Amino acid sequence: MIAALQIAAERYPAYGFSKLFKVLRRWGHGWNHKRVHRLYCALNLSKRRRGKKRLPTRRPEPLAVPATANHCWSMDFMSDSLFCGRRFRTFNVVDDFNREVLAIEIDLNLPAPRIIRVLERIIAWRGYPARLRMDNGPEFISMALADWAEQHGISLEFIKPGKPTQNSYVERFNRTYRDEILNMYVFRNLTEVRQLTESWMAEYNDERPHDSLQDLTPWEYLAKHQQTENSNQRCN
Repeated sequence: MIAALQIAAERYPAYGFSKLFKVLRRWGHGWNHKRVHRLYCALNLSKRRRGKKRLPTRRPEPLAVPATANHCWSMDFMSDSLFCGRRFRTFNVVDDFNREVLAIEIDLNLPAPRIIRVLERIIAWRGYPARLRMDNGPEFISMALADWAEQHGISLEFIKPGKPTQNSYVERFNRTYRDEILNMYVFRNLTEVRQLTESWMAEYNDERPHDSLQDLTPWEYLAKHQQTENSNQRCN
């Protein structure tokens, strides 16, 4: 049990106990969670908890979960810096249905034409989305993106200024990406960022269990949904 815990913690250094325990279960270990937690604490693997900010009383409206893949993609930008201090940006695209990360484009500058090329690259293997959700950044409100979306029958949904919770799927993803990649490593160049990000994307989609997906990975959840759809079609 100790060896398995240490292997899991080394393989997924950003995971807390809950995620590590689910990983052990996915590896076929049926140990009781209390025994695993005692060892987890004894090995000093506990992560430091973040202090929670006090927020005023509010009644946020939960985002609707799409019924199918490609119904809505959420998009957002992030920024970080290389060891030399030079800033770079990332363009992240997530499918709201199964929280699958579809693309993370990384460069020093990401103008609207580059965003369109990334979206077309995703569409080539994924298909067209019904709509795109985003904030009011200059790349997103450009005429180039609006014209491209109109040509392909894609609806653009802009959140209200200062309301990031209206784009919470990709905002939650951004936090995970920052914790497990951007804040975890020191990058000498963009090649290192891209290589680490590419391998992490495969892990995120194929290995990381999600609480909101019944502890399935994004690809497992999508496969299960497609299998259910095919079974229903055969029955009908």
